[in-house]
Amino acid sequence: MSRLSVVLPAYNEELMVGKTCRVLHEVLAEAGISYELVVVDDGSKDKTWEEITKAGEKDGNVLGVHFSRNFGKEAAVYAGMAQATGDVVAVMDCDLQHPPETLISMYHLWEQGWEVIEGVKKSRGTESLLHKESAGFFYGIMSKATGVNMQNASDFKMMDRKAVNSILSMPERNMFFRATSSWVGFKTTYVEFEVRDREAGQSKWSTWSLIKYAFTNIVAFTTAPLQFVTVVGGACFGCSLILIIYSLVQFFAGRAVEGYTTTLIVLLLIGSAIMLSLGIIGYYIAKIYEEVKRRPRYIISQILRGKEDVYQEVNHDRSH
Repeated sequence: MSRLSVVLPAYNEELMVGKTCRVLHEVLAEAGISYELVVVDDGSKDKTWEEITKAGEKDGNVLGVHFSRNFGKEAAVYAGMAQATGDVVAVMDCDLQHPPETLISMYHLWEQGWEVIEGVKKSRGTESLLHKESAGFFYGIMSKATGVNMQNASDFKMMDRKAVNSILSMPERNMFFRATSSWVGFKTTYVEFEVRDREAGQSKWSTWSLIKYAFTNIVAFTTAPLQFVTVVGGACFGCSLILIIYSLVQFFAGRAVEGYTTTLIVLLLIGSAIMLSLGIIGYYIAKIYEEVKRRPRYIISQILRGKEDVYQEVNHDRSH
């Protein structure tokens, strides 16, 4: 019988992780789907790991993965997929904003032969106008980079083992899962879902953290910002050329341009463009530096399957 692995990255989710495991058990067991829940504690500062341990004691299908520190959501997703043993793997948030019932529809589509089932938001819920507009701009860039429409995209998706192995085989350290799962291709379909309100706890994403997350992933997945540097340079050159022609016309007409204001504007314009360009290029260099060091994406300190500590067993299997 085919087995479904559900990867649940968790960071400071002590109020929700236990309920999420319980609800998923009820939904999947009722549907007669063989499953495992791979819950990855991304270095939480609260009692998330204790709650995962309790969930494992109640349900032997829970595999808890504990990071040595916080490595970020992308690393948690990657670690969960690496530890998953199912024939098909789903990734969803740990706060039940992704409806568990949608997993059943996704699973049936996989049984019909679809290899990647993308969860697409019907709407962006109660997000602020700034958040919605920023997300629209970000996914517009990512859609152009991947050639796949990523508007209203999410981390909620289900993938065949072939797609999961393809993602795991990629060597880069900085990976954007939401775009990479589309980039690998395979036979893809879509399922719409309504984003639910968070039942407990608070979102870990502030506006500033979302901006940093977006820029990091744009740099990790596309060279669009470098093309922006070229566009800015071309625009500055065009403005300078127009100003030069205007100044020469004024000079030969006997009406010399007053120098201070014009010079100041030109210097500020060019200086700002140069500093912006250097900042973008420097960010790419920093990411190249991180890649060439070849440090691991994450470090696991403990793995529990149900009540059993399987850290040594899992690592022994992975090394052979």
